[in-house]
Amino acid sequence: MGDQESRITELEIRVALQEDLLAVLNDTVAKLQDTLDLQQAQLRLLYARQQAQTAESTQPYSLADEVPPHY
Repeated sequence: MGDQESRITELEIRVALQEDLLAVLNDTVAKLQDTLDLQQAQLRLLYARQQAQTAESTQPYSLADEVPPHY
């Protein structure tokens, strides 16, 4: 009877650890989704600004006209 009890205890420990791991992984996925949502919103904002800037300008946009800040 002692062997079965130790096996059941071991299984209960494993299940508890798996449940904890699952909760941690779920939190991580939720944080990653929030980060992804924020990045997508920022990308949409940058795209809208780029479109507005292009629409205001009569000349085509060129990266060659951009001077990096360290020059």
